[in-house]
Amino acid sequence: MDRSPRSRGSAPVLDRIRVGSAPDSWGVWFPDDPRQVPWERFLDEVAEAGYSWIELGPYGYLPTDPARLTDEVARRGLRVSAGTVFTALHRGPSVWDSTWEHVGRVADLTRAMGARHLVVIPSFWRDDRTAEILEPPELTAAQFADLTRGMERLGREVKESYGLDIVVHPHADTHIDTEAHVERFLDSTDSDLVNLCLDTGHYAYCGGDSVKLIETYGERIGYLHLKQVDPRVLAEVVADGVPFGPAVQRGVMCEPPTGVPELEPVLAAAQQLGVDLFAIVEQDMYPCAPDRPLPIAARTRRFLRSCGA
Repeated sequence: MDRSPRSRGSAPVLDRIRVGSAPDSWGVWFPDDPRQVPWERFLDEVAEAGYSWIELGPYGYLPTDPARLTDEVARRGLRVSAGTVFTALHRGPSVWDSTWEHVGRVADLTRAMGARHLVVIPSFWRDDRTAEILEPPELTAAQFADLTRGMERLGREVKESYGLDIVVHPHADTHIDTEAHVERFLDSTDSDLVNLCLDTGHYAYCGGDSVKLIETYGERIGYLHLKQVDPRVLAEVVADGVPFGPAVQRGVMCEPPTGVPELEPVLAAAQQLGVDLFAIVEQDMYPCAPDRPLPIAARTRRFLRSCGA
């Protein structure tokens, strides 16, 4: 595959890639936080920036009444691509009931909005605000078995109950982060039940190669998050042992196309899979000044258009 940069005039047409954005790109990490922009402003600005697809973000940030949310997104020309849930399934069957209660609320709204995907984020082993070590960064064999069985059960029951596909999101400071962890997880789970939300920024943050992953495990890539890492800041973060939350405040996630990985080869590799994929822009910026996200989002949309998306 030709991974060389392409000029604007020769950019391939990425007709299998549906680009969107998310509350994360507006500095939203929590359902309610005074340092975050109001949800009405997010919806107004994501439409103004040129996106037509959004994710729900943390449950409770956007209205949770389906009729109201349908009206709010429709009148701005927006549609919902996915909801997001947080899980700690490596802790075994004892957490299933509380997990399913959370998943059910999000899945119900996600289905009502016409979306087909549920992004599943594993729990953090290190607190992203306080840097407190909550658990060992490596799972025991028993915990890993609980994780894989739990994810397969989640995939089966979400599909049967809500008609949604789960896509598991490798994430910094979780137990599914590095190339070795991601490949082990994929090799240990059923592709009919569990696939991947490849976040290019988190994967690069943890040393992974997104193009290699797409080329090697293409049938498991069900969804994309587009994000870049500033390699200079990342080197400092790694050297200093900085947790993910403070690393974001240092600016480790940066505006495309200034960071890594290059998104053109990632998008080209995804297009080669021959399936329709969402590619949702996320630039972790929590917390950020309220006037900062919109110009970045608009420039990023223009950049992705220049790539053919």
